[in-house]
Amino acid sequence: MSHTIKTAAVAGAIAAAFAASGTAATAQAQEKCFGVSLAGENDCAAGPGTTCAGTSKVDYQGNAWTLVEAGTCAEIELPAMADGSDRMGSLEALDRDLPS
Repeated sequence: MSHTIKTAAVAGAIAAAFAASGTAATAQAQEKCFGVSLAGENDCAAGPGTTCAGTSKVDYQGNAWTLVEAGTCAEIELPAMADGSDRMGSLEALDRDLPS
């Protein structure tokens, strides 16, 4: 391989590394939001009896989380609970809407 081709390859690799780091820096920060996912659509940690992603058993299961844009968890619109009280997401696991 000629010196010119090697130099171009190294320069390309460096440029790609800088582009990748710039993309990562502009990506939105995310956080775990408990109690907002539909059954089977959680990202992970769905509590006892489940393994990980996609294993929540009920809608809005309080101990199952989904990644959301940072700062939006408590603002996600959810249907009211059966007793009419508000249902909100949380940054910590909840004791509501757990499977029987």
